[in-house]
This record gives sequence, C-alpha cells and structure tokens, in this order.
Amino acid sequence: MFRLLPLILLAGAIALAASAQDTAFPPHDQQIPPPDCMNLHPAWQDSQPSACPPDMHERWLRDLEHWRVERRIRIAFDPARYQLPALAWAQSSFIQPQMMVQDRYFYDPQAGRYTVDRYLDDLEARYGGIDAVLIWATYPNMGVDDRNQLQMVESMPGGVDGVRQMVADFHRRGVRVLFPMMMWDQGAHPPPVPWPQAVAALMKSIGADGVNGDTQQGVPLGFALAAEAIGHPLAFEPELSPSDEDLGWDVMNWGQYSFPFIPMVDRYKWIESRHMVNISDRWARDKTDDLQYAFFNGIGWESWENIWGIWNGVNPRDAEATRRVATIERAVAAFLVSPDWEPLYPMHTYGVYASRWPLGRQTVWTIVNRSAYNIDGPQMNVPASSGMRYFDLYHGVELKPEINGRTAALSFRLEANGYGAILATPGEPGDAITALMRRMAAITAKPLAAFSHESPVLPQHLVSIDPTAPAAETPEGMVRIPGGAFVFKVQGIEIEGGDTPGVDVQYPWEDSPRRYHEKLMQIAPFYIDKYPVTNAQFKKFLDATHYAPADPINFLRDWKNGAYPPGWANRPVTWVSLQDARAYARWAGKRLPHEWEWQMAAQGTDGRAYPWGSQWLPANVPAPATGRVMPGPDPVDAHPQGASPYGVMDMVGNVWQFTDEFTDEHTRAAIVRGGEYYRPQGSIWYFPQAFRNDEHGKLLLMAPGYDRSGGIGFRCVRDAQ
Repeated sequence: MFRLLPLILLAGAIALAASAQDTAFPPHDQQIPPPDCMNLHPAWQDSQPSACPPDMHERWLRDLEHWRVERRIRIAFDPARYQLPALAWAQSSFIQPQMMVQDRYFYDPQAGRYTVDRYLDDLEARYGGIDAVLIWATYPNMGVDDRNQLQMVESMPGGVDGVRQMVADFHRRGVRVLFPMMMWDQGAHPPPVPWPQAVAALMKSIGADGVNGDTQQGVPLGFALAAEAIGHPLAFEPELSPSDEDLGWDVMNWGQYSFPFIPMVDRYKWIESRHMVNISDRWARDKTDDLQYAFFNGIGWESWENIWGIWNGVNPRDAEATRRVATIERAVAAFLVSPDWEPLYPMHTYGVYASRWPLGRQTVWTIVNRSAYNIDGPQMNVPASSGMRYFDLYHGVELKPEINGRTAALSFRLEANGYGAILATPGEPGDAITALMRRMAAITAKPLAAFSHESPVLPQHLVSIDPTAPAAETPEGMVRIPGGAFVFKVQGIEIEGGDTPGVDVQYPWEDSPRRYHEKLMQIAPFYIDKYPVTNAQFKKFLDATHYAPADPINFLRDWKNGAYPPGWANRPVTWVSLQDARAYARWAGKRLPHEWEWQMAAQGTDGRAYPWGSQWLPANVPAPATGRVMPGPDPVDAHPQGASPYGVMDMVGNVWQFTDEFTDEHTRAAIVRGGEYYRPQGSIWYFPQAFRNDEHGKLLLMAPGYDRSGGIGFRCVRDAQ
C-alpha cells in the first residue's frame, strides 16, 4: 500500500493538471466563476486578495475565450444543429413553464375539452406569456399501472388525435411544445421498438417540437438521429448538466444553478452562444436569482408553478419582473446569440453586473443590480463614437452620454435587485426598438417595489359527498362500522416536496395543504362493502343502466367485447375512473367513502398499522407483481387472514381504492387508499405505495380516460340510521 502511495499522488497531480491546463478559471459544473478578486473577502479569512488589477477583466475574458476554443477542439464540436431552421426557435425560447396536464386551466373535464387559450391568457396576464411549454403527462402518476410514458400521453383526452390538435392550438398562439421522456421508465410496459424510435414516432405524430430528458445528464445522440431519420428534428433538452460533447445535438438544457452574489457565466452558453438554457429552480419562493442570472446570461427561465400538483405560484413582483425581462429578451434576441458576448462588462458600482452583446454596428447590454439599493447616476463607460446614440431600453428613454476624451459615461437608474438594458446604435433605432421602448416606458412606470413579493399558499377544498338514504339494518355484502371517536392520523407519500406548505391536501379543519394530518373525529355509524366492487358486480350495473362514459379511453381496458376475462368475476373491477365509480355507487344506492371512514374500517380504534395488526405480513396480501405487464389482481376473498378488526376484507395490497377528492384553483386529486399488487421495478420515481393505515396516496386527476388505471378500484359505503 505504501509503495503505491507515490504513484497515486502522481496520478492525482497529473489529473489535476489536465483538468486545469486549459483555464485558470475552471467551471463549477455548469457555471464559470468570475475572478475571485471581484468578491468581498471577510477580514477573518487567512488570505485577502488585493483589489483586481486594472487589466483583470481583460485577462479573465481572454482566458475564457482560450478555454472555449480548446473545448471546441477537444469535443470536436459540430454546430450543424444550431443552423437547422427547424430548431431555430429554441434560441429565443426564453420563458418555458413545465405544465402538468392536470392543470385545470389547461383542460376542462366538465366540458371535456382542452382550454389552451385560457391557460395562455392567464400567463399573458400574470407575467407576459411564454415561448414554449413542457407538457408533463407522466410522473407522479406513472407506475400506478403498467402504462409506459408514451402510453400515458396516448391516454390524454382524444388520444393521439386530440393531443395533436392541442399541440396545434399552442402553435396557433406561437408557443412551441415539448414533452418529457424518462429513461428510468424500465419497469412498465415495454415499447414495441427501441426507445429512440418510439419517442421520435410519437413526437412526430402529435407535432411536438422538442423533448425534455428527465433526470438525464445529456440526451444521447441516438435520439436526435432517430428523429431526423423520420424527417422531424427535435430540440432535446436534458434536465441535468450534459457533457460538453452533448452540445452538438442537445441544443437546449435546464440550468440548475447555484446563485452567488456575482453572476456566473453559463458554461454551455459560453461554448455555443446559440445554446438555450432554461434555469429551473422549482421550489424557490423568490425568483429574483433565476431571472437575474437568466438576463445576465441572455438565456431563459423555467417558469414552473404547478410542481406535481403542489402550487408554488410566481408572486406579483417576480411576475412583473418576468414580464419586463422577457419583453426585452424577445426584442433583442438576435443580439443574445452574439458569438462576441462579453460577460462582466466593467461597471461603476459594486453589485451591478452586465453582459455586452455586439451585433454589427449595434450593441446591447443586459444589466442586473444584485444589491438591495436603488442606484442612480453614472453606471458605465463606453468608447466615445461620433454619431452613436444610446437608449435605456428598460425605461424607454434616450440617454445623453457625458463625453470625456475617448470615453463616454452613461447615467441611468437601476432599482434595488432590478434590471437594466442599454442599446448603442448609430442613427435612429428602428421601428422594433422604438416599439419596445414605448412598451417598456409604460410597464416600468410603476417600480417593481410596488408589487407584492409574498407567495400565498393556494387553498384546497374537499369535494362534498352527498349522503345516501340511511339503512336500518346491514345491507347484503356490507359490514357495519359503529362509528364514534376516532383519531384520524395520516400522511401523504409524495416523493418530493418534503413538508413544504402546499404539499399533499388540506382537510376542512386545516388552514393550508400539508403532508401530516391528525384530528380527533366523531364518526357517525355507516356500512361499508366487505369487499371491493368486483367485475361481476360492475357488469350487473352496466347491464341494468347501459352506462357509457363520455370519455371512453381505457374504460374497462382489460375487458373484451363488454365481458371481463374468464375467471375474473370475483376480482376487483379496475380501469374505472372516479366518475365511473360514483355512477356505480349511485345506482347501488351507495356512495364512495370519506377517507376517514375507509381508515376507520381498516384500522379500528387501536391505531394499528395494518388491518390485521402492527406487523407487515406478506401472506395477508397478494404476491407483488414486478413484471412489465400487469397480470391482474387477486380475487377479493383470496386473503381472509388480512381482515380488518370489523371483518372488512381486501383493504390493503390488492388494488388502490378511491375515497375523497380535493381541488384547488389549478389541480384536482383523488385520495387513494390501500396500495396495490403491481410494483414496477427499476426506479424510485414510480407511484409509491401506501400499505399502512396511516398513509395515503394522492392521484392527480385530469380526465376520466387518463385517470383510469389497472391498479385502482373502489368500494362503497352507505349511511346508517
């Protein structure tokens, strides 16, 4: 071991030298730092660098330019895809929300139609609109059955034809459309062809413009080649930091940044100035860092508000800042791909940082004030040039330079934590810039400080359930639950969000949604089905009522020609929506249970963890199915040893069961109880299980066809006299 140590140290030294040999300012992941001498250094630090020498900016910039040249050589960079007309839109895609398909502004389940105009009108009104949208149809519901990511898209209202028309509605409004792909989706139904060809074919069939690579550090070249092979180039956008080499085919990516006081330079934008980055900082309540780093780097922002059904809305100040930043970026987009971009252009005041974007004889500067102070007066020097005029694009006014020899000083105002933009142009600025300044003069008349920076939590409401006609004695096939005092204690199993305000649901006795809930309740007596509703029982309902849902997608998907599979009479009915279950319950003179009723029937009053006791017993539930295709649930009476204290059967581990529904302004969700037998393998991101009596699942709801699942059934209750 000791003989190896010198070799190990030598190898480490060589590796360190190799990593730093092409720059004195190595990137920190996706971001390139400024010269350290620009930072404030506390007195207690061991060493204090002196102030930056006069030529420090020039040295730093030349070093970055040298590093860029060397990186392009090392990765054999080919810019061909940035020259494709089909992908040119990505270079000005500044504002891109990730949008859940369950967002109520996007789809109206009552009318049964997409409401793209309503969704876009809301964003126009609140923060100035968007350039592209990432439509999210998969996680967190994916894995509740064996539909893969592509089948989830195909399950959206109207199927592929409906999705194609919806995409066309976005295009009509000038908005490009991306969908995600999850290469962790290796446990659900396999596609009929390799993933690159399968993704490309679906995206072409619905007319999508791009693909977000969820959890991917670069989308592999094979996906771009598959799309181009069928004549439908796609803009690929990995979520995480790709390799430099990937920039040859991934023309976009997310930026998951750190935000020190002095803005850092985006590594990928620096290598290829036409590359688009959308900064994603989903859980932040304050978006100032996101917007300032985007404006400084000439890139975009992922304006993500509905995070897996958890609302983290853009507050009014950030919304107004987004409107202003995006308005300027869209108007000067041609400048923001300049290969001669000069970040950290020298400014007069500490805390004010700028990027210079030359284009021909014109130049734009994008400026951010990172300080908490309003600043006015001389801000920057520019070379004095006869006939050159300067315009404050942010405030929409012309500036009068103060000439001092070969330089001219420009004076203008910057709000605390605000923004600025300057144009230098010979002669008249042109109609487009004149229109921009007219618009900016109007919208900046009110300072950002006048807008609220508060981010209120969106309240939720429990959907009421009408009582049934009370029964005087126990109906056939039901069990009487005596009611009484009950400690209703439950928590959500969402994978993300922690205990952030807005996670999970809000019961009527709570003032906001939250993950953990506890309430001492008085529950009236009721009757509950001993078993989940079976295929045979649901068939009787269909025969008696000729029920046919308005949205037939996936309805009784495992049945054939109106009949359930042989031997499935006594298995739970699945592939039914919440609406289908309610229709059955009304026909039967029953209703769906409130969640606390379901839990009392499963738990009794002794707080047990499982219906049968305090320990998990695998023999009391169906054996897990871990293949890529669901084999179907067990018969409802197959595990009598799993009975609850009241003798209610099949509460846990066979199929999830619908209970309550919650809504807020943007999302609907059903609370499902009991977990299921199907457990796709290979990823932590599939819909998690909730087998314990004190856990529940939250299924986001969109439309009946999309919501139906092979892993979800239901049982009914009836009120007692």
